[in-house]
Amino acid sequence: MRKVEFNLTDVKEQIASLKGQGVDLEVNIGRKKIRQFTGTIKSVYPSVFTFVDLDGNLKTYSYSDILCGDVKILNEEQA
Repeated sequence: MRKVEFNLTDVKEQIASLKGQGVDLEVNIGRKKIRQFTGTIKSVYPSVFTFVDLDGNLKTYSYSDILCGDVKILNEEQA
């Protein structure tokens, strides 16, 4: 059985605290493919958050993506 480390409220608070800061994301896109993106968290909404990478591409992820491990925050740059 998997041990639960975070709940949804914790994840939302963590993402909200990183809004506007630079972060590295590791995203599992399926079939054993992992992509890493560097950018900033632009907006935080009740169900999703938006992330802008260095190329200016806007990506949207849900908080459940973090809970299930499909999206991981690798490091947090200190502004």
